[in-house]
Amino acid sequence: MRMRVVSTPSVDLALTNCAFCSRDDFQRFKLPLHDFGHASVNGQLVFKITPHDDVGNGTLSLNAIQRRCLKVSNTDEVTVKRYELPQSGFNLVMVHAELDFHSKGKKNETIDATIISKELTKRFLGQVLQSNQKVSFEYLGTNFVFTVGSVIVDGQLEGQGSLGLLIEDTVWQFGTASNSGIKIVNQKGGPATNLFKSRDLNIQNLGIGGLDAEFIDIFRRAFASRVFPPQLISKLGIPHVKGILLFGPPGTGKTLIARQIGKLLNGSEPKVVNGPEILSKFVGETEKNVRDLFADAEAEQKSRGDESELHIIIFDELDAICKARGSTQDGTGVHDSIVNQLLTKIDGVESLNNILLIGMTNRKDLLDEALLRPGRMEVQIEIGLPDEKGRMQILGIHSNKMKENSFLGVDVDLETLAARTQNFSGAELEGLVKSATSFALNRQVDLEDLSKEVDEDNIKVTMSDFIMALDEVKPAFGAAINTLEMYRVRGMLQIEALSGNFKKGEMLIEQLKKNEDTPLITCLLRGPPNTGKTALAATIAIDSGFSFIKIVSAENMLGLQEPTKVSMIIKVFEDAYKSPLSIIILDDIERLIEYVPTGPRFSNLILQTLLVLVKRNPPKGKKLLVIGTTSERAIVDDMGFLKAFNVHLEVPTLKPTDMVEVLKQQNFFYSRDIDNAVEALGSEIPIKRLLMLMEMAILGKEGNDADAIRQGRQKIDIDRFYDCVRVFEP
Repeated sequence: MRMRVVSTPSVDLALTNCAFCSRDDFQRFKLPLHDFGHASVNGQLVFKITPHDDVGNGTLSLNAIQRRCLKVSNTDEVTVKRYELPQSGFNLVMVHAELDFHSKGKKNETIDATIISKELTKRFLGQVLQSNQKVSFEYLGTNFVFTVGSVIVDGQLEGQGSLGLLIEDTVWQFGTASNSGIKIVNQKGGPATNLFKSRDLNIQNLGIGGLDAEFIDIFRRAFASRVFPPQLISKLGIPHVKGILLFGPPGTGKTLIARQIGKLLNGSEPKVVNGPEILSKFVGETEKNVRDLFADAEAEQKSRGDESELHIIIFDELDAICKARGSTQDGTGVHDSIVNQLLTKIDGVESLNNILLIGMTNRKDLLDEALLRPGRMEVQIEIGLPDEKGRMQILGIHSNKMKENSFLGVDVDLETLAARTQNFSGAELEGLVKSATSFALNRQVDLEDLSKEVDEDNIKVTMSDFIMALDEVKPAFGAAINTLEMYRVRGMLQIEALSGNFKKGEMLIEQLKKNEDTPLITCLLRGPPNTGKTALAATIAIDSGFSFIKIVSAENMLGLQEPTKVSMIIKVFEDAYKSPLSIIILDDIERLIEYVPTGPRFSNLILQTLLVLVKRNPPKGKKLLVIGTTSERAIVDDMGFLKAFNVHLEVPTLKPTDMVEVLKQQNFFYSRDIDNAVEALGSEIPIKRLLMLMEMAILGKEGNDADAIRQGRQKIDIDRFYDCVRVFEP
C-alpha cells in the first residue's frame, strides 16, 4: 500500500528504530499472537512496525535516520508491504557495526563492547538489520548511531547474506568511524572490524596482478596482528610491525601496491613523501619535515592510546634520503640526521605504535642497515619480475576495460602473450597494451581528414596489434637479441671446428635448465683472435631461449672511469639475478680489464670485481651461465682468471678440411677452384680472415661483381682471390 511519511510522535520512539502506523493500518502487518509486524519500505529496508494512537491512517512514522537511509522526506509517499520472515537461514550470527556519535563535535567516549552488545540486543531484539543500514540509539545519556557493516546469517558464509533477524545469540563486533573519538574496550570473540574498508582482499580487484604471494606475506607479517583487538595483542606481548620495505626492479608495482594498501585501510589519509621532497636548504628544516610527518600520529596516540587509528606514511625513493650514515660526503650531515630522526620516531624512547611506514626503493643496498632491523622496517618484500601466471593476470587487468566494452578482439590470446613476454615488468606490460591499442586506434584515423567521425564499433584491438607491439616494447631485463645478432652477421657456419663447441654449449644449457643442484656454470671460450669466439657465444645464448641475456663488452665502456665500469658490470650481474634463467657474456676479457702488454698494465679493480662476480652463486631459485671469451690465454691464466671458469672450450683456427666446408657452404667458388683457393690460404686461418678475403674477392677487379656473385649468376675469379690473399697477407 502507498503511505505518506511523517515524523515519529516523540524522541523516545525515534530511538527504537521502529516504524509506526495507525491501529487500522497495523492489521495489514500484524503477526499472529504478537503486537508487532515487519514491513518492507520501498523494497529497500525492513522495519519492525507497531501501532500508535498519534499516527493517522495512511501515514507511516519514520525517524530522521530512517528517512535519510530511504532518501525520502516528510509528506513523501512510499510503498509499504508486509514482510514475511523466512522460516530458516535468516537469524543473524554476527553483526559488524561501526559506532559514531549522533551529533558531531562530541567529546571522546570509552564504550565497553560487552555491555553495549547486551544493551543493543535487548533494544533491537526481533528487528531485521541489513548491510549499510543506520540505526540511532541512546546509551548512558548520549545519542549514538551505528552503521551495519557486513553480517553473517545462519547457514551462510560472511558476505553472502545482506540482512537477517537479530536474536539473543547474535554476536556483535564493533568498529568506530574515522576521527569519531569513540574508544572500544573489552571486545572479544573475533577480529577488529575497522582496519580494512572492505572485507574482500582480492588484490586483482585493486588493479594489482602477479603479486599474490607477496601480498599474502605483507598481510601476514604486517597486518595480521592489527586485525585482532588490542587487548588480545597486549596479552600476547607482541608489538605491531611498523615498517614495510618494498624493493625490486623499476616498474614491478612497488608504488602501486603501496598506494593500494593505503586505499585499502581505514584510518587517516596516507601521507605520501617522495624522498627528495623532504630535503630543505634551511638548517634544521629537513629534520623538522621528518618530525611533522609523525605529528598527527603522536597527538592521537596520546589521546586515544591503543585505540588510535593507523597512520600510514609512504616513502617513495627511500634511498634518496636514507643512505647509509657516513656514505654521503656533502659536509652538512643532513642525510645522517634524517636517518637518525626516522629511527627515533619509529623505534625511539617514545616510539609510536599507531604508524605504518611503507618504503620503496630500487637500491636496497644503499639503505642504512639500522633502518632494516626488527622493530623498524623489518618486513622486507622483494617485488620482482612477474612469472607467466602473474603476467597473464597483469595483461588481464590492463585489457579488462577493453573486454567489457567489446573493444578486445576475440583472437587475442592472453595466455600466448604471457608466454612471449618473459622478463616484462608490470609497467612494460601496461606499455605493451598501450602500444597495441595505438595500432588499433591508428587504423581508424584518417590523416587526410582528422575531423572525420570515428566509428567506435570498428575499433578492435587484435592479436596482430599485440604482435606488432611486441616488436616495439622491449623489456629492460630481457634478452639483448638485436645486440647479439650484430656479433654473428652471417649466422653460424656448420663446420666441425665450431659445431663441436656449439653442442657442448647446448649441453651446458640443458644442465642449467634441468639440474636443480646447478645454479651457476662458467665457461671460457679461448683461442686465437678472429676465430669466432664471440659469434659462438652469441649463438649459444640466442638459441638457449633464456629470458635474460646481456653482453659485457669494452666497447660499451669507452671513456668511462674504473669505478663507473665496475658499477656497470655489477649492475649487469644484479639484473641477471632478478631473472630465473640468465646468460652473461664477458667479451674479450683482456680488454675488459684494460690489459696493456707494455708495462704491463691492467685494472686490478675491474679484475677483482670480475673474479668475485664470476664465482658468486646467484640467489636461490635463479640460475646463471657466464660465458667469457679471450685471445690471451697465458695472460688470463697469470691473473688467476682461468681458474674462475669450470669449463674451458678451445676455439681453433680453420684447418684445410674446415676451409673446404666453408667455401662449399658459401657457394661463391667454382668447384674446380676450391682446392686451389684452400692451398693459397695455407695450413690454417682464422674464420673471420677467410670471410674477409672472400668479401674482397667478391667485388671483382672492377668492383662490380658482388651482386652477380651473391645471386649465383657468377663465381669468384680465382686469380682475383689469389691477389687478395697475397696483398693482405698478415
